[in-house]
Amino acid sequence: METSGITDWDPPRIALYSELSDNTRSAYQKGWNRFKDYCLAECITDPLSASPETVAGFFVHLGTHPSPLSGIILSMGTVTLYKSALNKRYVEAGRPSPTNHPAVRSTLRGLARIKGSASRKVEALREYHIEAMMQACPNTLIGKRDAAIIALGFAGALRRSELCGLHVDDLEFLDSGEAREDRMILTIRHSKTDQQGKGQRIPILDGNGIRPIERLRLWLESSGITSGPLFQTMKRGGYLRGNPLHHSDVPRIVKHYAALIGLDPKDVAGHSLRAGFVTSAAVHHARLDRIMSVTRHTNPSTVMRYIREADAFADHAGRHFL
Repeated sequence: METSGITDWDPPRIALYSELSDNTRSAYQKGWNRFKDYCLAECITDPLSASPETVAGFFVHLGTHPSPLSGIILSMGTVTLYKSALNKRYVEAGRPSPTNHPAVRSTLRGLARIKGSASRKVEALREYHIEAMMQACPNTLIGKRDAAIIALGFAGALRRSELCGLHVDDLEFLDSGEAREDRMILTIRHSKTDQQGKGQRIPILDGNGIRPIERLRLWLESSGITSGPLFQTMKRGGYLRGNPLHHSDVPRIVKHYAALIGLDPKDVAGHSLRAGFVTSAAVHHARLDRIMSVTRHTNPSTVMRYIREADAFADHAGRHFL
């Protein structure tokens, strides 16, 4: 579909959008499509000529009316994401972005006060949660796959897109040697913090409880996978399709096993694995730099937020007088 001579798939646009992750590109496209639909309903044929008042009205509509597809009113975080999507389109087209107009900024601040701007926090799955989820995995091919996904996602503090993007060639099993424990180097080819694809290497230990390397070996041996996507979709009966999991499959799997061990699936998500590793490491007094070598956070303050939450009641100021 064309808008003012610029199509959704113009080479310049593809080049500009290549700096974004797949998930962000998809979200930006959804935001722009919602805006085009809104403009059409307002009898505006060219979204790139919309006034600041129209853009402000669009954001109010997003934050107060259910989505036509999901029936859910968008969170303030998603509204802000769609604001970035609109801004990027205007900048690409060489037009002044109405998202920076004072009327739009004022509208967003008012909407945030009404909706509450606090971001949703998912529950961090601790190591004992993960062990219980491992026990809930059935002794089937799908169960072995799910156990390997959960264990490796936790042990590597992986994002869901990173889990789905793994290939067999990304695994480097190391000789245990004098360490007498299984070790592995996991290579992440692309990630949120490595958009150029330089690659990030994560050290993985097998441990004594969750044993991610053992579960990964079991999955590979049982599935017969020797190349291609590490975690694949499966047909009924446990037949491999050869296709990588979609990023939406990870939270579905995590929620399923969280429910089996008595947790509310609404409180967990794919990010619960990554958050759980950081929180568990902090509780067990791991050094900040060692945590960051696994999580690949570039800003220590992000990791410190997890540590402060994990230690909220340690040496509490009121311990001796409350």
